Amino acid sequence: MSYPYSLSDYVDEVREYMDKNRIKSPHVVAHSFGARIAVKAAANDPLLFDKLVLTGAAGLKPRKSLYKRIKSVEFSLLKRFVKKEKLQRFYSADYLALDDVMRASFVKIVGETLDGVLPRVKNRTLIVFGDKDRETPLYMAKRYKRGIENSRLVVIRDAGHFAFIDKPYAFNMEVREFLLE
Repeated sequence: MSYPYSLSDYVDEVREYMDKNRIKSPHVVAHSFGARIAVKAAANDPLLFDKLVLTGAAGLKPRKSLYKRIKSVEFSLLKRFVKKEKLQRFYSADYLALDDVMRASFVKIVGETLDGVLPRVKNRTLIVFGDKDRETPLYMAKRYKRGIENSRLVVIRDAGHFAFIDKPYAFNMEVREFLLE
């Protein structure tokens, strides 16, 4: 990619792929970042997909602990007076490993939250989260459930962010039942 992608760019890529391959109203199973794309696409066009399965779905504004809020204020103050190279401790290893274009994409995407578009998702939606998910904690699953009217939440015990790997049988049974309804 030669320019920083936004979430809308990814949605456009999905639509283009679907149009090119004549894919009409598929069921979608989307994990984490893919769920961001699916939710935004479904909010923009309720007829694009049939049913949605969102697992470990990212994209909602995270809660910030008091510690994280203090670190955020500290970073905001320091970045005005200190060279970027001296602020490495504030950046994640994932962020630091990216090239400049990907970093700009990362900032755009993480900065766009989907809380406001959830009511526009009209698709029947199954939300599957692991109770031990630390990347997208269970409180986010509950917010997805509240925000998407026609949704159901399933919590898989002893599963993390990759519930479909941690507990494949439980995950597949829930998804299968939902898609066959």
